[in-house]
Amino acid sequence: MGKILRILLVIVLFIIFFEIGLFSSYTIVTAEVPDVKGLIDMQVGQITGFFSPQHVNQVLIKDPTPINFTNHKDVALKMEELSNVDGVNVDSMNATTYDDTKNDKMNLTIEALGYAAPNSTSGQIVISQDPSYKVIVSAVGSYKSGELVVDTSTIKVDSVLKLF
Repeated sequence: MGKILRILLVIVLFIIFFEIGLFSSYTIVTAEVPDVKGLIDMQVGQITGFFSPQHVNQVLIKDPTPINFTNHKDVALKMEELSNVDGVNVDSMNATTYDDTKNDKMNLTIEALGYAAPNSTSGQIVISQDPSYKVIVSAVGSYKSGELVVDTSTIKVDSVLKLF
C-alpha cells in the first residue's frame, strides 16, 4: 500500500510542478496575470480531444482515400489567395479524405504545388518552372449532381511549405 501512495504522490507532485511552470512561463511571456481557468480548460480540452473517438479512428485508419472533385480552378484560385503564393499548379492538385466517401459531405485535405513571383536579376526576369511551395489546405466537399464539389468558402490553409 505504501508503494502505491508514493507513486500517487510523485504523480501529483509532477502535475503540480508542471502547472506552476506553465503559469510562470505564461506570466513571463505575456507579462500578464494568467487566466488559470482558461489554461486548465485548454489543457483538458486538448487531452479529451486526443482521446476522442474521431481522433482514435484517424489513427487506426492508415491511408487516406484519394478523391476526385470537379472545381479545380476555383479551389486553386482560393488556395492562391489564402496562402499568398503567386500561382497554384492545378495538375499537381490532389485531394484525400479519412471520411466515408458515401456521405453527402466530407472533410478533405487538398495539396498542391505553389509558385513564387518571378525573380528579377539585373533587369532580366527569370521565370522558373520549378515549384517553390507545397500548399496544404482543408475544406469541405459535397456531392452536387453526382459530382464532388469543394465549397471554396470552407477552405482553410493548414500549411505552406517552402521547397528547396
